[in-house]
Amino acid sequence: MTTHAHEHDQANDLANDFVQGIRLEDLWDDPYPIYRRLHHEAPVAWVPAAGRYLITRHEDVVFAEQHPELFSSREKESLVLKVMGANMLREDDPEHRRLRAAAEPPARPRRVRNDWSPIFQRTADELIDSFVAKGEADLCADFAGPFAATNLAHLLGIPRVPAADMIRWSQDMMDGNSNYADIPEVWDRAVAAAGAVEEAVDEAVRRLRDEPDGSVISSMLHAEEPPTLQQIKNNVKVIIGGGINEPRDVLTAGVWALLTHPGQRAAVEADPARWRHVFEETVRWISPIGMYPRQTTEDIELSGVRIPAGSRVALVIGAANRDEDVFPEPDRFDIDREQRNHLAFGGGPHFCMGTWVARHEVGEIAWPTLFRRLPGLELDPDRRVELGGWVFRGLLNLPVRWRRQNH
Repeated sequence: MTTHAHEHDQANDLANDFVQGIRLEDLWDDPYPIYRRLHHEAPVAWVPAAGRYLITRHEDVVFAEQHPELFSSREKESLVLKVMGANMLREDDPEHRRLRAAAEPPARPRRVRNDWSPIFQRTADELIDSFVAKGEADLCADFAGPFAATNLAHLLGIPRVPAADMIRWSQDMMDGNSNYADIPEVWDRAVAAAGAVEEAVDEAVRRLRDEPDGSVISSMLHAEEPPTLQQIKNNVKVIIGGGINEPRDVLTAGVWALLTHPGQRAAVEADPARWRHVFEETVRWISPIGMYPRQTTEDIELSGVRIPAGSRVALVIGAANRDEDVFPEPDRFDIDREQRNHLAFGGGPHFCMGTWVARHEVGEIAWPTLFRRLPGLELDPDRRVELGGWVFRGLLNLPVRWRRQNH
């Protein structure tokens, strides 16, 4: 018994040393080896560098999502609140439900297909028209970012805002939301971006009060229980934050995955119905929103670890979506995977409002259009694809080339 106890203590010491030594830079570069060890050695672990407990097992993340009364979205001194103000992402029901009901109608499946799909298709074709003759592009900068930003500007009701401004606002606010290193310049950029969004909303509200157009801002203005003007502004900030990054990062990750898995690419091109499988596997595999912050409301035991009331926790979606107990060979991209119960869009009351928008604009518009219009699409062999992030994760570039058409 003594020997076994000694070995157990040694194992605990090693696991503790590992957890204490986790650095944010390592998570940003490649979090998956760290997540794998956490799954096995410390599935609920206080990580000093992040200032919170990291919850990495699929079943534990699901439990937390399904019990918002224990894992509250109202985190004190939340970085999201600091950047964007009080918003539905950081509210619990019933206030969360009221705000969401006002904003959600334009993002429902039928509205996406009937009202927004033609705009998404036009955006895709116009962007491809701008670079198709060159025979090469960075699909991240030249297509995915502007595509997601332009679509979102229309959906929100600020169609005249340039894509470049939307992208900059989104990135600057998201950098603020994940500024756990507390870098002053990052806060400055985030606050400036939030202010610019407020000005754009003010302009839209003046127009939409008398001329409703079915957009998100219009929907909130004319809702049965309309939010205040400040609540509209704060929620538009949140939507710009996640509504560009997530579709952009899914879009580029899916193209990259297919270009590096030719057999799966051939299967999809032979059967367009498979694009939906590409989408679900890509969001599982890359988890563009890799972590949700929460705060415990009472003492809780999870995976044998006691988490005190008031603790900050991280529901690490990027780890849960690669939990080998749920997804065999989780690091492998596989559109034939049977298990599709990924957590990329969250769960419980905070299930992502933009899910149907992303599924449609990426899986039914962007990918089929790119592969149809760029014959012989392949990675540029002279440039390396780069990835980064753990709170938000995605490709930083996607250099490609294709056969130019002779006209």
